[in-house]
Amino acid sequence: MLVAIDNTPRDYAWGSTGAIAAFRGSRPSGGPEAELWLGAHAGSPARVVDAASVGHPDLAAWIAAEPERALGPAVAAGSARLPFLLKLLAAAEPLSLQAHPTPAQARAGFAREEAEGVPIDAYDRNYRDEHHKPELVVAVSETFDALSGFRPLEEVRGVLEVLRAADAASASPEPGALDLLEAHLAGPDPLRDTVEWLLRDGRGGDTGEAAWVVERVTALAASDEARRSSYALSFETVGDLAEAYPGDPGVVISLLLNRVRLRRGEALYLAAGNIHAYLDGLGIELMAASDNVLRGGLTPKHIDVAELVDVLDFTPAPAPRLAPEEVGPGVVAFRPDVPDFVLYRAEPGADAARVAVDGPAIVLAEGGAVRLRGAVGEAEVARGGAVYVTPEERELVVEGDGIAWIATTGRLAASVD
Repeated sequence: MLVAIDNTPRDYAWGSTGAIAAFRGSRPSGGPEAELWLGAHAGSPARVVDAASVGHPDLAAWIAAEPERALGPAVAAGSARLPFLLKLLAAAEPLSLQAHPTPAQARAGFAREEAEGVPIDAYDRNYRDEHHKPELVVAVSETFDALSGFRPLEEVRGVLEVLRAADAASASPEPGALDLLEAHLAGPDPLRDTVEWLLRDGRGGDTGEAAWVVERVTALAASDEARRSSYALSFETVGDLAEAYPGDPGVVISLLLNRVRLRRGEALYLAAGNIHAYLDGLGIELMAASDNVLRGGLTPKHIDVAELVDVLDFTPAPAPRLAPEEVGPGVVAFRPDVPDFVLYRAEPGADAARVAVDGPAIVLAEGGAVRLRGAVGEAEVARGGAVYVTPEERELVVEGDGIAWIATTGRLAASVD
């Protein structure tokens, strides 16, 4: 079956006022439109446009009532849930710094908080389900900006050298603030020690040493020395973050992270433990269906410092870009190392593009209409429209002037988390 689905964009304050509407060819709402959810997540399940076709108003209700029909036998025999969530995400302001747990961490954390009797909707609840939440984002706008993962330590030292030069050139040098930062970065576990110190001692309007470091680094990032350096984009980001979240320790933490600018069609894969924040741009986001988020700054929401540092991967490395692999004429796949999802981009030319779908799939059309044909059904999907595809279709033949973004499961197994 190919079932037309739709949803209303989530109106989070950081969302763009026009990017999602422009992608869909619709009229803007007049307020922020941050995320369009296409999936069966209970927080905002996609509506079934013709509810009579499946006998249920949304994907969550249909899957709960008829998991084998909606998901196929392989997924239904495992978790009996759609393991992924496809989103159209439009950031006009920075999102919070955050990370997500491994499957083992999610199961242990959920069981622990259940045993402790923490209400599932409590402000300070960390684990709202038992699932991990790896994420993939592909830039749809010409650029998409983010922070992702801890940058190599030689780059951190380069950032400090620029800050030292800026401080020395300032009218009233305060090298003590940078001495404090550098002392924490000189320890046996420098990134963990520094992040934990900043988050514990630099929050809540504190006037202590960490707060002084945040204040001083924010001022130095605006200097000519900083803005002319090879790290100019990182220092510009410090200014943007400080404007949105003045005094937040995440402002300094951002300098420890890879500052990433994706070009259209480029992707990041955010595995468990990766600290990240989206800054600006329109992207296709595909993730495991979970609510487990550990926040690390740039937010008024709860931050559990101890749990966060246990979850974070502090290994310095370049930004985790994920290169697409060509799988057929006009078709590339973004295939991370998890069974929960894979994302295809199909752009038919003179000939149709073909994508095999062994599991349930969701198709989102970009730029123009696409025509889809499977083993059983067919559908015309207008620009910005979406359909849910059951596994019995086996292969999608894509034609038309638009681009089909196809989210489906990866390695099908009963162990899909």
